[in-house]
Amino acid sequence: MIVTELLSWEDLEMLAELSQCPNETNPVICDGGHHSKYRTASGVCNNREHPDWGAANTALVRWLLAEYEDGEEEPKGWNPERLHNGFHLPPPRSISREIIRSSCKWTDDDYSQLLVDWGQYIDHDVTFTPQSISGAAFWTDVDCKKTCENLHPCFPIQVILTHKTTDSLCMPFHRSSPDCPIRSRSDKLQTLQRQQLNAITSYLDASLVYGHTPQLQSALRNLTGLNGKLAINNQFKDQHGRAYLPFVTKTPSACRTDQQGERVECFRAGDSRVNEGLALIALHTLWLREHNRIAEILKCINEHWSPEVVFQETRKIIGALHQIITMRDYVPKIIGVQLFERYVGPYRGYDPSVDASASNVFATAAFRFGHGTIPPLLSRLNESFQEHQHFPHLRLHASFFSPWRIVKEGGIEPTLRGMIGSAAPAASPDSLLVEEVTETLLVLDSPQHMDLASLNLQRGRDHGLPGYNEWREFCGLMRIATLDDLAEAVGDRRVAEKILHLYKHPNNIDVWLGGLVETILSGSRTGPLFACLIGKQMKSLRDGDRFWWEAEGVFTQQQKEELLKSSLSRIICDNTDIQEIPEDPFRFGQYPAAYVHCSEIPSMRLEAWREEKSHGDL
Repeated sequence: MIVTELLSWEDLEMLAELSQCPNETNPVICDGGHHSKYRTASGVCNNREHPDWGAANTALVRWLLAEYEDGEEEPKGWNPERLHNGFHLPPPRSISREIIRSSCKWTDDDYSQLLVDWGQYIDHDVTFTPQSISGAAFWTDVDCKKTCENLHPCFPIQVILTHKTTDSLCMPFHRSSPDCPIRSRSDKLQTLQRQQLNAITSYLDASLVYGHTPQLQSALRNLTGLNGKLAINNQFKDQHGRAYLPFVTKTPSACRTDQQGERVECFRAGDSRVNEGLALIALHTLWLREHNRIAEILKCINEHWSPEVVFQETRKIIGALHQIITMRDYVPKIIGVQLFERYVGPYRGYDPSVDASASNVFATAAFRFGHGTIPPLLSRLNESFQEHQHFPHLRLHASFFSPWRIVKEGGIEPTLRGMIGSAAPAASPDSLLVEEVTETLLVLDSPQHMDLASLNLQRGRDHGLPGYNEWREFCGLMRIATLDDLAEAVGDRRVAEKILHLYKHPNNIDVWLGGLVETILSGSRTGPLFACLIGKQMKSLRDGDRFWWEAEGVFTQQQKEELLKSSLSRIICDNTDIQEIPEDPFRFGQYPAAYVHCSEIPSMRLEAWREEKSHGDL
């Protein structure tokens, strides 16, 4: 007999109360004018009937039931003696070393590095899975940095040593924080199974600019200026007086710093991962400046608006621009125009029956396709889009958690030019993740270098993701039964042989690896499985969002027409010294032939937001 047959729904409700799980939000609190006009910071009340759908600190949704070794919470690989389809699972580090690690990358001259960086940026708007709260869990007294045993919440990545070395026998790994049992689940087994949290809002709402709690949103605002703007750095500006992000309040921070001169702390933004790399810092800085630029104009146009209205109306515009750039300019390039039409299709209005919550497989596997397109070098270019004479290219690991390089090495322009003016690396089955992220990945608070590929594989097992074949079936694709089937899906028989040699059985293949090695579809950057999963997620993010920019009553027709004129190129033109740029900065083109002057890039006219009457008491 399984546990679900022994427990009633009343038992589960009592367990939830004993665990001090928060109650679900009552739909009654979603009444009122403010919730009609503006998003909440946490995403709660976007869907009035299901207020927690898509909200921060709710569970990632399951499109397929989790697969745990004990049926409830132990990940695949937890018990080393356990067989799967008659075989032991291969250790993630072996898969990384034998299949994934690559010493070189070829480039895709269709697209720029900015396409890769926008993917990481927009992922940080939609998903963030927090790890177990502390290094030492109070119920087991285990420090995950010091143990190589599988003891909750630690699930260390075993390292296979080929010769005598002083290396650790494992890489530390904290399991993702579990969600509380959710009472509204229709399936008792799913209620008992371990679910993982999405700490931020699932919506494409620019929460990485504004934060996902009211407290964080307040902390990011310039409340003393009474102007609806965001707070800026009060210590440094760029050479033309443009703003940088503010620093974190807790100092000294964990970021690296230049040994000479004034210390530069970690930057603060709506998302805590802002300092991971220079490209992320550059994009966050861009949107901080764009918010303040728009807020200033709106205040001039509507002098009667309160600072709160200026802030909320600007936030609404910035959110719309994130949606337009992502869905119009980014997603069709990732999954291909044909599959975009199949899986996303034309917008037909807000659908309150659609749950916009991020899915577990999207967050943990499908949207990590971009890790196969990370370059080993970070390019920094000058005004002629050549290697910068003062700030040369950097090995990627030298750019991690280094905000000082923005402040002291030319601002965001050299990095942005590098993103626009470099061709994007492309993934292929025999060239997946560069050694910069499999051998020298820097993770804050980790005492050793980490391996991104191993982390992804272990995270998928931690989350109980079903295997590659289950997801192929979910998407209506043929299951892989033989080496010939796999070779056809991968397009490289040698790689298919390596995979089956390690996994022994097609049903054991991890979904992230399977999706990553599939043949890239023409006109896209993914294979058929990830195109399906990304497409389905993007459609639900759009259709289940009451505040989607095209939804009825969110913007006037005139405002929508103005929003559509905007582009990432225009935002770069308006907030940096870059004055020549491709019309579509996601497409790679040689300088100067493929570039136009900023004066030729259309602008959005904010006059469409002129309003004669007051917003009331906001």
